[in-house]
Amino acid sequence: MLKRLAVVVLTTTAILAVSQLHAQTPEEFYRGKRITVTVGYGPGGGYDIFARLLARHFGKYVPGNPQVIVQNMPGAGSLISANYIYSVAPKDGTAFGLFARDMPLIGLMGHNPNVQFDPRKFTWLGSSSNFSDDAYVMIVRDDAPVKSIADMRRPDGPVLVLGGTADGATGGDVPRILQEALGLQMKLVLGYRDSAAVFLAMERNEVSGRTTDLSAIKATRPDWLKPNGGYRLLVQFARRTRHPDHRDVPTARELATTNSGRALIEFTETPLLTMARPFAAPPDVPPERARALQAAFLAVHHDAQYLEEAARAGVYVSPVSGDDIVRSIDEMSRASPEIFDKVRKLLAGEKGG
Repeated sequence: MLKRLAVVVLTTTAILAVSQLHAQTPEEFYRGKRITVTVGYGPGGGYDIFARLLARHFGKYVPGNPQVIVQNMPGAGSLISANYIYSVAPKDGTAFGLFARDMPLIGLMGHNPNVQFDPRKFTWLGSSSNFSDDAYVMIVRDDAPVKSIADMRRPDGPVLVLGGTADGATGGDVPRILQEALGLQMKLVLGYRDSAAVFLAMERNEVSGRTTDLSAIKATRPDWLKPNGGYRLLVQFARRTRHPDHRDVPTARELATTNSGRALIEFTETPLLTMARPFAAPPDVPPERARALQAAFLAVHHDAQYLEEAARAGVYVSPVSGDDIVRSIDEMSRASPEIFDKVRKLLAGEKGG
């Protein structure tokens, strides 16, 4: 009887403690707390720049003004960090992260056994960019064996060697998509730790080029885009029209010669066009705290000091709400089985038909 009474008391106490915790207002909960922002890449790359820029201003828009810190968790093209945020990070509203914009698509594909998340169940805060002012480009050294996409299409032409981090990262997936959709001759070398390592590999001529955000080049290697800077752009991905600063560089949509190739490009451009820099918290964050984080996220992107720092860093800011990301994921999930099958094979490293 005494044992049963003790169990009842302990259980009741635990329930009351949990109830009191959830009864706290966001301001009461966050006062004196620390929020950790996990970045799926190493320091110095485009994702890291966006995360640290956000973290410097985020706390003042969260009720209770918590401290905000950034931790880097690179690996597997940010899959490690996406899994961590979904399954391991605290679900109380003190943790969220930034990972590759391909992760929601990878999760929907269901082809990767290492994926431990359902993209529809994250608590989406939003994206710092929708790529309306940016572009995802293929950039190569001036001394690369090819000078244009036409060179890369020649069956007997030289093979361009591109570098990237991992399968599941945009820099690993987009080259495969372009290869299939546009009929390009290329070799993809993956395994670099982070974006900064790929840039260094290009400088050392270990690889001839890569695909990456135009804004990331402007932020970390701006001299590369100057006349006689030693590098050139070959194609723009995730653009419906050519970027106004690079009107001489064709878009992938322009270069597609078949309906199937164009459909493949348009479907796989969706993550970039709507969630170029996606931030998400774990599932099941208490609703009031989730709303507080989502409101703070959008408020930061209208902060004058934040925007000034973003301009100095050379990064493009065009915020997307968490609700818009959810709608985009729902739209992708309704794609035809044929396009899903084709993309699934490509992302698994198989050559499409």
